[in-house]
Amino acid sequence: MIQITSTIAIDEAEIDWQAIRASGPGGQHVNKTSTAMQLMFDIQQSSLPAHYKTALLQKSDHRITASGKIIIKCQQSRSQEMNRETALLQLIELIKSAGIVPKKRHATKPTYGSQQRRLDSKKQRSGTKSLRQQKPGQD
Repeated sequence: MIQITSTIAIDEAEIDWQAIRASGPGGQHVNKTSTAMQLMFDIQQSSLPAHYKTALLQKSDHRITASGKIIIKCQQSRSQEMNRETALLQLIELIKSAGIVPKKRHATKPTYGSQQRRLDSKKQRSGTKSLRQQKPGQD
C-alpha cells in the first residue's frame, strides 16, 4: 500500500509501470537501456474517495488525460529505480493537491488610500499625455 495521507492509501497494483527509453543526449548508452519510467494511474478505477476523484478529473494538469488517466514520465536520473521513486512522489503530490480545498474569497472594497493612489496616477498620466498634444495655433 502506498500512503497518500494519514487516511488515504492506494494499492500498488493500481499503478502500471512501463520502462521506456529516455529521450535527449546520452551517447551510445541511451539507445541500449530503458532507464526512463512511465507511471499510469486510472483515476476512475482507483480506490480513491469520490471527492478526490472528481477533484482530480476537474484539475487542468497536462499529466491528466481526457479519459481520466494520470500519465507521469520521469527521466531525470540515469537510474531506473530513482526515476521510479520520482514518478511515484509526483503522483502522491498530485493526489494530495486534489484534497486541498481553496479558501473561499470574500469580496472586499478597495481602501481609500488605494483609490487615491489610482486617481493620482491617472491624473499624472493624463498630464503627461496632454503635454504631448500639439495645441492649435502653436507651431
